[in-house]
Amino acid sequence: MPDLHHVTTIALGLSGAVLAALALIALFRLVRFIRADRPTRTNLRTASRIRRNWRHLASALSLEATDRIPTTMAQLTTKTGQKPEPRTLTPSLRTRVDAAGVTVFMNTVPGVGLEKVTAVTDDLANAWECARVSVSQERPGLLKLRAVRTDPLGETTHYVPDGTAPAELTVWPLGVDEYGDSVPVALSNVPGVCVAGLPGYGKTSLINAFIARYAPSDAVQFAVADGKASTPAQGDYADAAGRLFAFTGDDLEDANKLFARLVQLRCDRMDHIRAETGSGNFWETGPSRSWPLAVLIIDEAQTFFQQPKGNDPKTKRLAALAAENVRLVEDLVKKGRSVGIVTILATQKPTGDAIPTAIRDVCPVGLSFAQRTAEGAVAALGDDIRKAKDADPCTLQDPAYVGVASMRTPGRSGFTRVRTPLTTSEDTARVTAASAYLTADPATLLPRGEGPDPADFTKAA
Repeated sequence: MPDLHHVTTIALGLSGAVLAALALIALFRLVRFIRADRPTRTNLRTASRIRRNWRHLASALSLEATDRIPTTMAQLTTKTGQKPEPRTLTPSLRTRVDAAGVTVFMNTVPGVGLEKVTAVTDDLANAWECARVSVSQERPGLLKLRAVRTDPLGETTHYVPDGTAPAELTVWPLGVDEYGDSVPVALSNVPGVCVAGLPGYGKTSLINAFIARYAPSDAVQFAVADGKASTPAQGDYADAAGRLFAFTGDDLEDANKLFARLVQLRCDRMDHIRAETGSGNFWETGPSRSWPLAVLIIDEAQTFFQQPKGNDPKTKRLAALAAENVRLVEDLVKKGRSVGIVTILATQKPTGDAIPTAIRDVCPVGLSFAQRTAEGAVAALGDDIRKAKDADPCTLQDPAYVGVASMRTPGRSGFTRVRTPLTTSEDTARVTAASAYLTADPATLLPRGEGPDPADFTKAA
C-alpha cells in the first residue's frame, strides 16, 4: 500500500506546478496587455470575449454538429437500459491579436465549413462588435477568420517614391490586404496582368504608381497605348511621358504599328537571348540595363480590340486593324514571358468583347477595382468570385473603397482584397522627369550583327 504522506506530497507538488504555470500564463498576459498600444489592448479584450462566449454563439448560429454515435466511454458509463446522449461538436478555435484586429483560427467539424461560416459573417461581426469579419480556408480542416474593429481597406494609403531604383525588380509590392499585410505580386515569369474596374476607382492610378516605382531603374522600360487620349500630353500618362520609350493614343493604326514593333522585339530577343544571357529564359538572369524588362501598358484596351459594326470601307478597315491588334497582343502575352516582355491591360469590364479571352485568360494576375455587375466581376476574376461574398468587387462601389481591388494571384489561395496606395501626379512627374535620361528603346540595345537591324521604337514607321 502506498505511503499516504508520499502520495500527498506528490499531489501537492503537482498542484503547485499547475498553479505556478497558471500564474506564469496570467503574468505573461498581463505584461502583454500593459505593453500593448491602445488598439491592441482593445483587441485583446475582444479576443478574450470571443473565446469566452464562443460555445454559446456557435450554438445560436448553428455552427455546430451533432454526433449520434456514442463513444466507447459513453457506452461504458451509460446505465443499463438507457441510450447514450448524442454529443454536440463545437468547432474549437484559437486567437491571435494585432493592432488592426483579431485573427481567429477555427477547426472545422462535419457540416460546418467555409460556406456555412461565410454565410454568418455579418452575425459574427455584430456579436464580436467588429466592423467586418471575413473568412478564408487556411488549409483543409482549418478556417481563418479575420475580425477587424477598423477596416484597413477603408483607410487611404500613400506611396511617395524617393527616386531611387528598387532593390528588387521581380516583385511588385501592390499594397496591403485586409489584414494589413503586404501583398507582393511576382513579375518574374508573368506574361500579363489584367486590371479592371469602374472609372475613377484606381486603375490608372495603380499603373502610374507602378511606373513611378520602377522609373528610376534603367533595367525597366515602358511603352503605353492609351485608348482615351491622342497624345501623351492629353492623357493620364502626361506626367510620365518623358519616361516612355514609345506612346500611342487611340488611333488603331498607330497602335497596330506599336504592337507589331513589340512583336518584332520579341522575335529579335529570341534570336539573341541564349548568346547574350546564356539562357533561354530572361528571368533566370533577370532585368539589366542591356536587357531591360519591357512593359507594355494598354489602357482602355477595348479601344484597340473591339470590332466596329458596318460594311462601309472605313469600318471594314478598322475592323481588320482591330483583329490584327488582337493577334499581335495575343502573340506578346503568349510568347513574351521568356524574353522579358510583360503586358498590362486595363479596361472597365473585361468581358470577351473588351479583351478577347485568348488574351485575358492567359494573364495569370488579374485584379478588379469596383464593378457594377456580377458579369463584370466574373469576367475579371472568374466564376469562383460568385462564391466569395467578401471579395466580390461589386461591394467596392463605396467611395471609401476607391483604390481597393479584389484579386487572384498565383501562390495565394482564394481571393485577396488589397488597398493600393495613391501616388500623386506631382510625385509621378517628379520621379519620371528625373529619370527620363534612363529611357531607352529595348530594340536598340540588342547587338548589331549581320542582317537587318532590330526595330527602333523611337523612329516613325
